[in-house]
Amino acid sequence: MDENRENIFRGEPPVLFDNKENCCGCSACYAVCPARAIVMEADEEGFLYPEIIEEKCIHCARCLSVCAFKADQRAKGFLHTPA
Repeated sequence: MDENRENIFRGEPPVLFDNKENCCGCSACYAVCPARAIVMEADEEGFLYPEIIEEKCIHCARCLSVCAFKADQRAKGFLHTPA
């Protein structure tokens, strides 16, 4: 079971990226979040990256379903894509 599936099963927010190389800052996850649990925060160079507000996250995984960097995991069946 992958980390995100385990997190969602335990009622914890998903991990959107583990390092900046795995996020392009496109804000697709921010735009799709129905709970508005994602904010885009600037790093030290001014690039925006998503941060999950844990208290607001409803664990729907929509953020993962739109992430271009998670497409390979979806294709392999590791991530569930909500209807």
